[in-house]
Amino acid sequence: TRADRRVEFIWESVRSLDSTLRKRGGGLIVRHAVAREAIPRLAVELAVEAVFANRDYEPQAIARDRAVERALAAQDIVFVTSKDQVIFECDELVSKAGTPFSVFTPYKRAWLGSLDPDALAPRDTECADDKLAAPPALDALPDLATMGFVHTDLASLGVVPGMSGGGALFHAFRERVEGYHEARDFPSRRGGSFLSVHIRFGTVSVRSLVAFAHERSLRPGGEGAAAWLSELVWRDFYAQILWHHPRVVDHAFKAEYDRLPFRSDPKRFAAWCEGRTGYPIVDAGMRELNETGYMHNRLRMITASFLVKDLLVDWRLGERYFAEKLLDYDLASNNGGWQWAASIG
Repeated sequence: TRADRRVEFIWESVRSLDSTLRKRGGGLIVRHAVAREAIPRLAVELAVEAVFANRDYEPQAIARDRAVERALAAQDIVFVTSKDQVIFECDELVSKAGTPFSVFTPYKRAWLGSLDPDALAPRDTECADDKLAAPPALDALPDLATMGFVHTDLASLGVVPGMSGGGALFHAFRERVEGYHEARDFPSRRGGSFLSVHIRFGTVSVRSLVAFAHERSLRPGGEGAAAWLSELVWRDFYAQILWHHPRVVDHAFKAEYDRLPFRSDPKRFAAWCEGRTGYPIVDAGMRELNETGYMHNRLRMITASFLVKDLLVDWRLGERYFAEKLLDYDLASNNGGWQWAASIG
């Protein structure tokens, strides 16, 4: 059995959604299995003509979805995907030369210039109170133990999964967003939104967040909202970098920097991981990460830069350590952030 906060966060979020749907007469069919096998099998069981899913942009996820599509096609079942987790995806934003953006500032300019606030409006919920048709063979949600996991310390850390947790954090952040541009740089202050894990796992709508940030940024005193909107643009930027250049998973975006020599002293790397380098702000960040699965964004930049440029440890070792520990781990953002801090992106 394994203790994994991310798995528990997902499990609790699914359980919350299932409970909400059951109160309205519906419910979820949940499978813990290999997607390319379980989804086509379930589609045949339910005699559906099409399977709908939202697109993912990570190389392994793309390969998974293509395998699912092929398996469904063999059963004459259509696989339909949609954009959901980003505002602009894939080739929707390219330079005037028709090439992908590789620098953030021109990308942000194009992003803001192409944004349609009306398209971010929530979908019609007029029928939200209607009863749902219960799916056939409504099974109980598999418990964590059955899946090989155990409960963690999420609750004691104050992390509330699901839409209720994301909604509460968003509501609280709306009241202090005006000061975000100043407070966000100080790890000791509650300046951020703390929504990163909810954005990562879809328990808040990124369209709703962008709509709010954009509208507030246009008001007098909207500097805080504008700064937060910029951070949401960075998320899209890194997602399109990963989609266009999947090699960045293991290689520097600037290929010439793959030849950089790193000493990668195991003792120095271990001291960094354990928060005992002797540099207080670095050690504080690493201890926060190890204890909570969270690290303030400013500390992520400081600790990453310190590992690569002061300890001369390969950036990929640090990137993978963050991938193991971060509750909000997102491949595109984590990889992009590390390459930026290492000056190879």
